[in-house]
Amino acid sequence: MKSRLVYWLTYASMWMLASLPFPLLYLLSDMLCPLVRHVVRYRRTVVRANLRNAFPDKDTAQLRRIERDFYHYLCDYLLEEAKLMRLSFKGLCHRMKYDNTEAYLDMIERHGGVVLLIPHYANFEWITGICSIMRPGDVPVQVYKPLRNGHLDRLFRHVRARFGGYNVRKHDTARELVRLRRAGKRIAVGLITDQSPNPSEAHYWTTFLHQDTVFMDGAERIAKLMAFPVFYCELTRERRGHCRVRFDLVTETPRDTPDGYITEQFARRLEQTICRAPAYWLWSHRRWKLKRKDIEHA
Repeated sequence: MKSRLVYWLTYASMWMLASLPFPLLYLLSDMLCPLVRHVVRYRRTVVRANLRNAFPDKDTAQLRRIERDFYHYLCDYLLEEAKLMRLSFKGLCHRMKYDNTEAYLDMIERHGGVVLLIPHYANFEWITGICSIMRPGDVPVQVYKPLRNGHLDRLFRHVRARFGGYNVRKHDTARELVRLRRAGKRIAVGLITDQSPNPSEAHYWTTFLHQDTVFMDGAERIAKLMAFPVFYCELTRERRGHCRVRFDLVTETPRDTPDGYITEQFARRLEQTICRAPAYWLWSHRRWKLKRKDIEHA
């Protein structure tokens, strides 16, 4: 009963927010930002620790400016995600632009599919409209981790599938991709690749933003299993409500790369993206909660 109530409250709230035009949505975001940052203090301790550790060369004033801009971005991002519930396909295509599409489409045609490495950066949720540049019959696969609340999980799967995305549960990915290929489908597999993994998935460690960091290597394993070329999604937030993504090729032949190469390339490219405009990454994530010594001694 409680989970159903949470579902209907979330649904009603998202529906009302999604009904607002963008100017009113951003006015609401401007009002929410100081409340979230200074009153609720949403994960402010986590945000400050992450920024301090990631940018040891910046002084307090510089870090506070990034923090301020991050909370503005965070409020925008949450409302923009709600807007997806009613945003038209034409409206999404106007606000989400894609570069280097020729190379991307050529790789799908030649290899039957590609793997897209997507970071928690800028308007990353709006990549759900990627079918706007794909050929008829191609399948944009969105790998996701189910939410504990089944009703909310169904709601967010519906929102993310509105523009043609095909949702696949994380642990069903390999099986479903093999099935789609046997059915003759061409695939673009999108994976959020900068999440903090579970201890059982903590396989690849590297230095990232001056810190010992573990990355999930699921995208790399999928690429090698399917022999799909790998692209990094270079996201740029041009202004409020407008984003651009460039498909940067990491490798056309993943099976020829040593273990860890693709994951390392993602870490290095994401680091460059963040340093270019640091406010637009999700600093509120507890990204460094896993420590190598704890995993090794588990």
